Amino acid sequence: MKRILIPAGGALLATGLLAAGLAGTAQADDTVAKDAMATSAANAKAIAQFWAENNGAALKAATESNVWDKADVAKLQSKGGYSSDTKPGSTAPTGEEKKTTSKVQNVNMPKTIGKVFFVNSKGEKKWCSATSIQSQYRNLVATAGHCVYDTAANTDVMSKWVFVPGYYQGKSPWGIYVGKQAFTHYDFDVYEDYDRDYAFVTVYNGVSISGKTTKVTPSEYKSHVAKGGVGYVKETTITKEEFEAGYDKYGEAGPFKSKVADPKVETVAKPADVTASNVDDYIKGEGPTKGVQLTGAEVYKSQYNAAGTGFDNGARFERLSTEVPISKEQYDELKAAKGDGKFMGEVRAQLDANKNEIAWFKQQFFIKKWVKTTVQMKYWVEDYYVVDIAGKDAGRLGDNVGGQGFAWNQPTGKAVRVFGYPAAPHPDGNKNYTGVTPKWCYGNTTKKLVGSAAKKIEEHVALKCAMTEGADGGPWLYKYSNAKRLGYVNGVTSTFNDQDSNGRVDYISSPYFDGETNTVYKAAAASWSGKIV
Repeated sequence: MKRILIPAGGALLATGLLAAGLAGTAQADDTVAKDAMATSAANAKAIAQFWAENNGAALKAATESNVWDKADVAKLQSKGGYSSDTKPGSTAPTGEEKKTTSKVQNVNMPKTIGKVFFVNSKGEKKWCSATSIQSQYRNLVATAGHCVYDTAANTDVMSKWVFVPGYYQGKSPWGIYVGKQAFTHYDFDVYEDYDRDYAFVTVYNGVSISGKTTKVTPSEYKSHVAKGGVGYVKETTITKEEFEAGYDKYGEAGPFKSKVADPKVETVAKPADVTASNVDDYIKGEGPTKGVQLTGAEVYKSQYNAAGTGFDNGARFERLSTEVPISKEQYDELKAAKGDGKFMGEVRAQLDANKNEIAWFKQQFFIKKWVKTTVQMKYWVEDYYVVDIAGKDAGRLGDNVGGQGFAWNQPTGKAVRVFGYPAAPHPDGNKNYTGVTPKWCYGNTTKKLVGSAAKKIEEHVALKCAMTEGADGGPWLYKYSNAKRLGYVNGVTSTFNDQDSNGRVDYISSPYFDGETNTVYKAAAASWSGKIV
């Protein structure tokens, strides 16, 4: 959320939302800004379920962050430069607080790295790189600021933000960790100053996902979802012949779901011999009933309530007008569509004792319509599945994968290892990376290349490295130890640059971590989050 800073004298210095009483207002000082993400355990559980459903389908569908386009991948400028604001300092990694740091360096991957997943303002599922970092409650993630705040749309924090350490092709070996609160420098939050393109996010305890799905009956599915469980409905198109042969097998929850494909179908009078005992034959169009069929025309609830009963045109069609469970995403979409006049039915959210939404339902309303059987019909069967996430608490992030240390005001020319999940093609179209597995770069940081015309950057440090987008947010680890797989976060990947103008990324850069970065980090590192389940 963009904020307004009112200095002495009352002059407004930043653009943004001016509404009084907005949630998540900035702190009193001008260094630390923080915003709420998942505001309750119930909300956090729903977010974890969103990413876990259908064996991690949403995780697999996500693509790398696309903040940087070809126009942004330009030369870093040799101007400006950072200046240390205090003495160099560091916070030891988790478990290493009273130990000396090993100087051994190699490419063993740290357990702390992973991907952050989120949904941006366009509704796109995206990811960046990140790492677990030392904190008082072992619950903190370090990444780039643009992987937390939607700067492209000038909006609030990303939606459905989670961290998955050790992520690999839909798998979450140590669980899914839902973001609770985001901490950034005030200048990034208000002015989108990429010299402060870093963020620290507190996360709830992880949720352990088994990914096991079980096919159940519609009633079992509805009961499971009503209790806050995870599930989904799979629609499979079938032929008319399969519909006619399988009606008894599937029942009303399956092939009876049908739609008229031809909107010009001619309405006919109800056959005189239709009774409650043979109406199924008219629905299926069997034998002597092939001349006409009974189908449903969708109407508003008021029209349905006003309709009579029986077999006449316009009578209520109870079989097609029952309430069915849906996902939270379907609920949100249908609620918006209803507000736009594009959905005729009703949606309902079920609340628990604390008034948190735990289940969602839709109901559509149909009246009977007798039509000629030449109409083209679409038939499908619905299968119901529940997902076993067991509601199992996976524990604190730092207890499971450890946490990197933190260093600030370090001089350039020091060796660092950078880790991330690059995936985007180079500006020339070459795609060297897949984003499936983490990659690394090694070298000495340089102050020589410090500025970017694209984002008005003046105080970055750079590293010779060919990783592309998807690696943004990945940690720059100082004094990385192979034996312990731990080091000190002294930067996060922010930009991708082409120094020799050959259409390929050859340098990356990070904001310089100074004393103000440490202030933001310390505020985040002292914040508690708690459990989801």
